[in-house]
Amino acid sequence: MTTHRFTRRTMLRGLGVTMALPWLESLNVWGDEAQGAREASQAPVRLAVLFAGNGFHSKEWWARGQGQSMELGKVLAPLQEFRDRMLFIRGLYNAEALKGNIHSSQTGNLLSGAPLASGGEIHSGTSVDQVVAQRHGRSTKVPSLILGCEPSNPSVHKNYSMLYSSHISWSSPTTPTPLELYPALAFDRLFKDEVQHGDASVLDSVLNEAKSLRQQISTSDQRKFDEYLDSVRDVEQRIAGAGKKGELQGWRPTLDKPNLPRPPEGIPQNIAEHMRLMCDILVLGFQTDTTRITTLKLNNDHSSLRFPHLGVDYMIHHLLSHSDTADWLKVNQFFVEQVAYIARKLDAIQEGERTALDNTMLLFCSSMLTGGHDASQLPVVLLGRGGGRIQSGRVLDYRNNPNRQMCRLYLSMMDKMDVHLDRFGDATEPLAEV
Repeated sequence: MTTHRFTRRTMLRGLGVTMALPWLESLNVWGDEAQGAREASQAPVRLAVLFAGNGFHSKEWWARGQGQSMELGKVLAPLQEFRDRMLFIRGLYNAEALKGNIHSSQTGNLLSGAPLASGGEIHSGTSVDQVVAQRHGRSTKVPSLILGCEPSNPSVHKNYSMLYSSHISWSSPTTPTPLELYPALAFDRLFKDEVQHGDASVLDSVLNEAKSLRQQISTSDQRKFDEYLDSVRDVEQRIAGAGKKGELQGWRPTLDKPNLPRPPEGIPQNIAEHMRLMCDILVLGFQTDTTRITTLKLNNDHSSLRFPHLGVDYMIHHLLSHSDTADWLKVNQFFVEQVAYIARKLDAIQEGERTALDNTMLLFCSSMLTGGHDASQLPVVLLGRGGGRIQSGRVLDYRNNPNRQMCRLYLSMMDKMDVHLDRFGDATEPLAEV
């Protein structure tokens, strides 16, 4: 097996900018040794975790059947086109999450299954995304990208720190991985080596090298390369546009002061655009192999987000979750639409015989099945084929299995990324069916 190392990657470089390249069939851009003349690189397996707090509509989170004939409940309707790339998994749970029966105690160990300290203390477990990042992070410029759309809550609720509700990625048992809430800064982290004055364009900085590289690749790779550059330019322009309108996602630091007045504290002004930008940044990170591990927290558990663009501005997300109204379903579908958007973008990126979606494990989950704090089974959807290692298009039901630890799924997923552990959390064996 080839071990990719960032130091051997082919990069586009400019003033203060290092920009990784997408998979190209005619050029070994990912640092592996060619086995034959101009043999294409093998695309890596990626891991993305998307989280939506407070669970889902109790009557509309379901799936049955298999492949393209799989039937989906209304919550999952936006994923209709990806039924053959989906695992719908029922019945998995974290035993430790049942001890507090509140949001914080059910969320802080979602990706680790670890016991949580209470009394205002902070102690969880290293999360699955960070375990993988510690093994594979040296292969890429950014070991892991941790994105969020709602600020952390530092308060205490019923003896548990609300930081547990705000973070699912933990780099150590006592250290929640910092969330990047600003798309502009997340974008800069992928492509810029240092903070720059003004709004210098990433593409403008590497334009000369890009033109030279384009002359060395095949016609089909030229089209792919042009599409990639267009994607980068599109995100740049949208961030710049948001900045001109004074929105949160346009804020960026300079060496002496921000380039616009700092927005007020609180939630993003335009949550739909904020989430969409974060989705695009996730895709760009994978497309360029700048990172292979990304966690996107669409909101907090116990969330205060509102959704005026959906006509649902009268109640915060947390309170809305305690109902099964049409508006709650509408909000659920909005979150699932972000998952479908990422899957669609990844599926449009061809990497040899597979697409980037085929080479990805995209886990979508919440820390409770419904807003009524039911964590006896967790809502889990896994999209993608893990580099061809996952047989998708199936419904897996573990409700009657005595060994239904969520951490068994994590052991299986880590196996697909060649991280083999004897134990993780409260699990000692992977799910054989995954």
